[in-house]
Amino acid sequence: MASAARYDVTIRPAREDEVGVVLGFIRELAVYEHLEHQVVATEDGLRQSLFGPRPYAEVVLACVQGEPVGFALFFHNFSTFLGRPGIYLEDLFVRPEMRGGGVGRRLLEWLAALAVERGCGRLEWAVLDWNAPSIGFYRSLGAVAMDEWTVFRLTGDALTKLARGAAGQ
Repeated sequence: MASAARYDVTIRPAREDEVGVVLGFIRELAVYEHLEHQVVATEDGLRQSLFGPRPYAEVVLACVQGEPVGFALFFHNFSTFLGRPGIYLEDLFVRPEMRGGGVGRRLLEWLAALAVERGCGRLEWAVLDWNAPSIGFYRSLGAVAMDEWTVFRLTGDALTKLARGAAGQ
């Protein structure tokens, strides 16, 4: 496909019947980030989490001539300091052949507009420290790195072990 600069980029919510497309983008992102060995998501799991009775996240697709060429997966968080919700962008991915044509920018513009529409105080995301092209792109938009913060995560056995402590109370 030719550069996105030649086409209008449309952003629209993903439909439930496109869960395979979403999973495909997740896998492409994982390959780009050298983390494909960590992807255990399934279509059924995504369908339940994104389109089930209690959706935990939302997904939009960036399309050029009706063809999905990128995606963003996001959810609401909350800032106690601001006393307002925010949007956390979990994943943003644009296919390599479409990069540099405005697709990523359109996704972020759409998310920023949604954040403003929903009364959110911020839009935030994480980026791998080696991903210089993305870091430069984000800075060009006015985004500021939160270098003084360190992200912590509990998964697997550590999460289960901590949860067992709560069950004993």
